[in-house]
Amino acid sequence: MTSPPFPSAYEKFVTLFNRGAYWDSHEVLEDAWRATGSDFYQGLILVASAFVHVERRNAHGVRAQLAKAAARLEPYRPSHLGMDVDSVLAACAAAREAVERGAWPQAPRLVLEPALARGDEPEWHVPLEPPPPDA
Repeated sequence: MTSPPFPSAYEKFVTLFNRGAYWDSHEVLEDAWRATGSDFYQGLILVASAFVHVERRNAHGVRAQLAKAAARLEPYRPSHLGMDVDSVLAACAAAREAVERGAWPQAPRLVLEPALARGDEPEWHVPLEPPPPDA
């Protein structure tokens, strides 16, 4: 199956994240996360949030956000929506280890690879309205 172009908010998230605009990348994916309820998107938002905490030199925040991100992303291994989730999880683990050693980690470079997309992932289809708050 040929995959359609990646969802625009997702592509913009990756572009901003790779530029080091972690807060902005988090913000751009938030509406798509709310509209889809995607744990995958939430995991990526948490990765971005962790690197906001790196910028703020908040070791506890980095560790907490990376742990939550890993829990959200784990079910999407090895890849999802064109992203090598295994490599993102490895980068999260390395970043947590760096913080434990007292170092400030570098963010991973996120890459969208069309060959890793099935094309039927639920994030391709954003509902017109976000789910109700109790969903």
